[in-house]
Amino acid sequence: MHDFLSRLGIAEVNSGAAGAAGFLPTTGRVVASHDPATGEVIASVQLAGRAEYEALVADAQTAFVAWRELPAPKRGEIVRQMGEALRAHKEDLGKLVTLEVGKIHSEGLGEVQESIDIADFAVGLSRQLYGLTMHSERPNHRMYEQWHPLGLIGVITAFNFPNAVWAWNAMIAAVCGDVVMWKPSLKAPITAIATHRICHEVLARHGMGGVFTLIVGDDADVGETMINDKRVPLISATGSCRMGRRVGQAVAARLGRCLLELGGNNAIIVHHDADLDLAVRAVAFGAVGTAGQRCTTTRRLIVHEAVADALTARLVAAYEKLPVGNPLDDGTLVGPLIDDGAVAQFEHAVAAARAEGAEVLCGGARVDGPGSFVRPTIVRAARDLAIAREETFAPILYIYTYTDLADAIALQNSVDQGLSSSIFTDSFRAAERFLSAAGSDCGIANVNIGTSGAEIGGAFGGEKDTGGGREAGSDSWKAYMRRQTCTLNWGTSLPLAQGVKFDV
Repeated sequence: MHDFLSRLGIAEVNSGAAGAAGFLPTTGRVVASHDPATGEVIASVQLAGRAEYEALVADAQTAFVAWRELPAPKRGEIVRQMGEALRAHKEDLGKLVTLEVGKIHSEGLGEVQESIDIADFAVGLSRQLYGLTMHSERPNHRMYEQWHPLGLIGVITAFNFPNAVWAWNAMIAAVCGDVVMWKPSLKAPITAIATHRICHEVLARHGMGGVFTLIVGDDADVGETMINDKRVPLISATGSCRMGRRVGQAVAARLGRCLLELGGNNAIIVHHDADLDLAVRAVAFGAVGTAGQRCTTTRRLIVHEAVADALTARLVAAYEKLPVGNPLDDGTLVGPLIDDGAVAQFEHAVAAARAEGAEVLCGGARVDGPGSFVRPTIVRAARDLAIAREETFAPILYIYTYTDLADAIALQNSVDQGLSSSIFTDSFRAAERFLSAAGSDCGIANVNIGTSGAEIGGAFGGEKDTGGGREAGSDSWKAYMRRQTCTLNWGTSLPLAQGVKFDV
């Protein structure tokens, strides 16, 4: 179909499990991955089951024993080489992301760049896994804390970021001394297979092939086994709130750890003194980028009544000029939704908004022809819409107006999710109010930039139904390690803490 598929080694794909020795033979049902722009089959994968899962866990456990003993900077060097391998395949891998999930080409390339960036970040981190030293209340005692790897980390990813979200987890976990088993979405298995092959080749050269394992399987056979497995101390799962609740309950029942990155229902507030040129560009990308299929997508726009008409008119004009089409074509800004099921959800949301009395200003319909394309849609709402409280993975923007900033912040915070948020204002006081403890309740709060497109240097994640997890930068690495407090007595007596006396 495309030369770059052959260069990535996926002209022939039949196995959905990969470990230290390469890809394992599988016996499960066959799942086809489709190009959402055309409906054509890209490749088919034979799914793995519980037998393959057990083999991969054994691979990973064996690899962990050696990997955790490797000094962290040495692990960082291997991660650096994996980053270089991804960099060498960036163009082809970016095209594959575009082909499989429908992102426009620059977004496909940008996703692979995220994986490269997090590898670079992890290399530096491998020399900065710091613990604290503390003063003891007892004479001739020293206290400090250190961090050790957890073990086997289970990573479950969604279709919309089929490459980068795994890398956020895997590269950080690897320098921390963990091993990683990846269960990708069945809607985007080919990108996962190609990504795994690229990184596996580097690991195999160092005799560490089992550090990263891959299993493409059903939720019932593989997903449930993984989240209930005590041998997997941490599950990092990205997906819907519904999925996150199931994962959280199962892992909590065995007293394991969860890192959950779930849904978002993100809002931008546009104050009366905002730079509308900036706002138009930020809202358009935030609401339409990845065809509205990001957890950080802008879904609600809360505009001061003084500028609402002007901003709405500019947005409608911009939307009507957005090029919708094959995401591999130059100039396309809006690709397809992932499949016809997503189109049906889009149509349901538009119909529900109309039924609630909202006005559809533009879009609102499927694009005729092959592929899962829809028109980017703006809905003007006179009141809070029930449908707008749901996260519809599609390019639908609901516009509200306000007069008082406190009311705008309250409306933004009124939804169940708490991932990303933004305000556009030239007012120092308005910005600080938005960023205060009484302001945005989201894990990400921005001023004069949109809700989408976070950098890897900061911790990424959200509150409330978004799950509370943090990935990527800052001190997110601590989620992948266990803390150990150490006290050393270098004296000849044994004083007890808190002045306790116990002489024998």
